[in-house]
Amino acid sequence: MDDKGRLAVPVRFREQLGDGMVITRGFEHCLMGFPLAYFERLAGQVSGLSLGNAEAREMRRLLFSGASDAPLDKQGRINIPPNLREYAGFSDTVVIAGMHTHFEIWSLEAWRKVLNTLDANGSAIAGKLADLGL
Repeated sequence: MDDKGRLAVPVRFREQLGDGMVITRGFEHCLMGFPLAYFERLAGQVSGLSLGNAEAREMRRLLFSGASDAPLDKQGRINIPPNLREYAGFSDTVVIAGMHTHFEIWSLEAWRKVLNTLDANGSAIAGKLADLGL
C-alpha cells in the first residue's frame, strides 16, 4: 500500500469484481472487500434482521458504518479511506487473503498472528471440519 492508501488488487481478485466493490471493517481488525453485487445481497440479509436483536445491531454497525465504495483505478488499485486504514492498523505492507466470496486485507503483523493461531489450532479445526462431514 502506498502512502496515499492505494492498494493494488491482485488480478485474480479483480476479475471477480465486475461492477465494483465495497470495502468495510471486518472481524479481528481486518478489512473485507466484497464484490458490489455480493455486498448488496449481504446488506439485504443483514438489514432484514430485527432491530430488537443486539447482535443484529452490532452486525449492522460493523458492516455498514465503515463501508466505502472502492472503484478500481486504471492500474487496478483501490483507495482505502484513512478511517479504515487506522481501524486495521495498516502500515505500508498488507496481506490480501482470498475467502471465496470476498477477500480480507490484513496488516502483516496481524496476519502473522492469525497464521500462528491457525497452526496452533490445526487439530481442533480438523475436528470441527470432520463434525461437519468435510
